[in-house]
Amino acid sequence: MEIKTIIFDLGGVVITLDQSQAIQRFKDLGLADAEQRLDPYQQSGIFGQLEEGLITAEDFRREFSMLVGYEATMEQCAYAWQGYAKEVPQRNLAALQQLRQKGYRIVLLSNTNPFMMQWAESTDFDGHGHPLSYYFDACYLSYQLKMMKPSEMIFREVLRQEKSFASNTLFVDDGPRNVMVASQLGMRTFCPENGSDWTQKIYEYIKQES
Repeated sequence: MEIKTIIFDLGGVVITLDQSQAIQRFKDLGLADAEQRLDPYQQSGIFGQLEEGLITAEDFRREFSMLVGYEATMEQCAYAWQGYAKEVPQRNLAALQQLRQKGYRIVLLSNTNPFMMQWAESTDFDGHGHPLSYYFDACYLSYQLKMMKPSEMIFREVLRQEKSFASNTLFVDDGPRNVMVASQLGMRTFCPENGSDWTQKIYEYIKQES
């Protein structure tokens, strides 16, 4: 089947992740067990609740303040969360634009939260005054959909809203669990490593069986 829609993950694919930097920033704010609370692919506790849209950013700030024993600010929470963003490789943004020019529908599907998107949707995102959404035809965010990868439900919801068949869709994510579920639903999948250059290899996955 011909690929018509390409769904990209944000962290580890579009941007390079630095989990150690995020952990250190949370530790600097007094969260001693940050390693246990932060997962590379899917958060748990108040971190997961925030990304699943079960609590608001203000709820998170209040709960986080209880964990660290003082009144943390929204700015401190944002600074710590945004520690995940190591860099935004320009080659990746150029590749997204090139794929759109070739006629593919380019979609984002991310487990993320309001603190990360505060930066990603600002004009600071790409260094050229454009937010993340400038590069996509549609953005699907876990905290807005109130579901997270690797749940089958979030993939089915994106396909439903996109009016796209799984067989016409390529899913690109650095999380093996996410890729496995997408594959089970019939999508073609590509699992590049965090920070790797996928911009040429993606065409091999587009061409397969098409």
